[in-house]
Amino acid sequence: MKLVILDRDGVINQDSDDYVKSVDEWIPLPGSAEAIARLSQAGIIVAVATNQSGIARGYFSEQTLADMHAKMHGLVEQAGGKISQVLWCPHGPDDQCSCRKPLPGMVSSLLAEFSIDASDAIMVGDSLRDLEAGAAVGVKPFLVKTGKGQRTLDAGKQLPQGTQIFNDLSELVDTLLAA
Repeated sequence: MKLVILDRDGVINQDSDDYVKSVDEWIPLPGSAEAIARLSQAGIIVAVATNQSGIARGYFSEQTLADMHAKMHGLVEQAGGKISQVLWCPHGPDDQCSCRKPLPGMVSSLLAEFSIDASDAIMVGDSLRDLEAGAAVGVKPFLVKTGKGQRTLDAGKQLPQGTQIFNDLSELVDTLLAA
């Protein structure tokens, strides 16, 4: 595996049904920055692909989003790691863009940017749409139970074939690095 694509809210930081709208509301999940650092220290490219329709809805600005991402980068760097790229979709669900998950636009862009074959990448998310975005282009899907992950499992919907399930990002990274 050469590329790990992470959803943001619910995987790296706490999620909120009311949206994460400020730097103060962007609260890392325990162990997430360290897990990302361990991936990058192992030579794996780490990227983030996140829907951020709060921009289209007027809940926060692109500058506020940039500030949240600066906080995320800073915490990962303090842990000794690096996030190589962060892509976000600022569109609402009715905007008919190609980047909003479950569409694979951001995942495809990351594969192209790093010249990585889909078979050498995984998509980590806490929702069905995250997994579908990766699976649509052949990226292996991984579900974490943090954020909306347990709710995703409880919904009983069919997960993409081959989906692996973990309690959180730290447990997933432990498993990946032990393989």
